[in-house]
Amino acid sequence: MMKTNDIKTLQQISCEVRKDVLNMTTKAQSGHPGGSLSATDIIVCLYCSVMEHDPAKMMDPDRDRFVLSKGHAAPVLYSILSRAGYFPKTELNNLRQVGGMLQGHPDMNKTPGVDMSTGSLGQGLSAANGMALAGKMDKKDYTVYCLIGDGESQEGQIWEAAMTAAHYKLDNVIAFVDNNNLQIDGSVSDVMGIEPVVDKWKAFGWHTFEVDAHNHSEILSTITQAKAIKGKPKMIIARSTKGKGVSFMENVCGFHGKTLDDAQLRDAVSELETNNSLGAEINAEEVSQ
Repeated sequence: MMKTNDIKTLQQISCEVRKDVLNMTTKAQSGHPGGSLSATDIIVCLYCSVMEHDPAKMMDPDRDRFVLSKGHAAPVLYSILSRAGYFPKTELNNLRQVGGMLQGHPDMNKTPGVDMSTGSLGQGLSAANGMALAGKMDKKDYTVYCLIGDGESQEGQIWEAAMTAAHYKLDNVIAFVDNNNLQIDGSVSDVMGIEPVVDKWKAFGWHTFEVDAHNHSEILSTITQAKAIKGKPKMIIARSTKGKGVSFMENVCGFHGKTLDDAQLRDAVSELETNNSLGAEINAEEVSQ
């Protein structure tokens, strides 16, 4: 997969990745589609435009790293890794199969391209810190990216990791909160509110940004700004929509860990394709004016 900053191309890739997520979770009748769809555009921007990585050199010590701390969103990571060439796309048909390489949560011992096994919520940022600290000690120039959930931010270990990154001035860490305000038991604000989340990360010593998690241009420009900040870790609060792209899934808590039936899948894929086509037509009109 060639790196691109073309927004139309990134939007198209996001559409295809969302279709992958829905197809593989429906086939498996297991998985977490809602939070995978909310995280899609961030992960597409990272792997298709930002990160230095190469499936031909998976263990390159100079590569950028990515830790999916909210490991239940594994389907979106598997889709982008397959499209980047880490393993055949046909493997997506085997999601959550016993003995398969694509387990319910990322497993670095089974899945090519996965930098860290995750799934026990709260732990991924600590692992990212360790990678970043090792990079500092080895005088490497790589960046470690980490995606955490807003529900996951209720875990105490997240805030221990926040203090650690600031203490060691890990400016080679750029993290995101997939802030869709829904978790398995309901809204984050009802279960255990985390707001004011921007102020909290600032208070913990992080340079903090806030973005629209579904605006590729805004995501890319914010990452560029974040990389330029030296001396402290960077947090990007990404305001997102659970189930993004499928109207009957959007902001519906039930689709946190519930898959579609075949009829719903057909409707969802049709809506994604239609909306992506309309978006392309609008962009074309804007260019011609």
